[in-house]
Amino acid sequence: MAIITISRELAAMGDETAQELSKILGYRFVDKQTLEERIKSYGVAGRKFERYDERKPSFWASLSQDRDDYLHYLKTAMLAEADKGGCVVIGRGASAVFRSLPGVLSVFLVAPVPIRCERVKSYFHCDEKRARQIIDQSDRDRIGFHRYFFDIEWKEPSNYHLTLNTGVLHPSSAAEIIKFHRDRVITGEMEDQNTARLEELILGQQVVHHIAYEKEIAIHFLEALAAGKTVTLYGVANSQSQVEAAIAAAREAVPAGSITSEIQVVQEYSVVP
Repeated sequence: MAIITISRELAAMGDETAQELSKILGYRFVDKQTLEERIKSYGVAGRKFERYDERKPSFWASLSQDRDDYLHYLKTAMLAEADKGGCVVIGRGASAVFRSLPGVLSVFLVAPVPIRCERVKSYFHCDEKRARQIIDQSDRDRIGFHRYFFDIEWKEPSNYHLTLNTGVLHPSSAAEIIKFHRDRVITGEMEDQNTARLEELILGQQVVHHIAYEKEIAIHFLEALAAGKTVTLYGVANSQSQVEAAIAAAREAVPAGSITSEIQVVQEYSVVP
């Protein structure tokens, strides 16, 4: 089971390439709509996350609990989709979410600005000036989104395995190149490792969900990293009693596992709700 992530500039034929790639590989196509439907299945209204979707949150939005909820449910949805088998995931920081997995191929699609402008003009039926404004805003939003939520530079080539220029490549040609690279880089052993590592990421996410959303224990910056059935908790708590409550909740989530804690106690630590 392999995962291919597609990051793309606006008007760089991202959806078209990802859909073509999904067809020739027989992989599922996971896009914004797929993830939104998955998040809705958890009983969460997708509309409350619109202000975070591939954009840096405003000052007030960045102070909202919705910010943390967005990232939590986005990761949960992506991991659940990947658990169903080979997939092509477009946008939403997927390359960052899956970067610790061995059987992942991360691709970045770009195109020259004049070509992007012509495509935007055709799609939005606008003039050159408006097209440039749309492109500039999209680039700023995606740069801010990746920096804020994942602390990575969206346009940095070294963050990807492959960068393709769809100003000169048709989506079908780009898809064939990606498939060629996938067939030669991702081995069967890596795919097996991918499956095992994905199970660990899902387990860690389940532990976080149980502690923070079911038990509602206030551990700031909570993370749960799983290695096999051993789960280590990280974060910041206001008291030792909160740490102990988090450990107890984690043991409920992983009754047959081992729980260790690296949660730091900082008295009177607080964040804006």
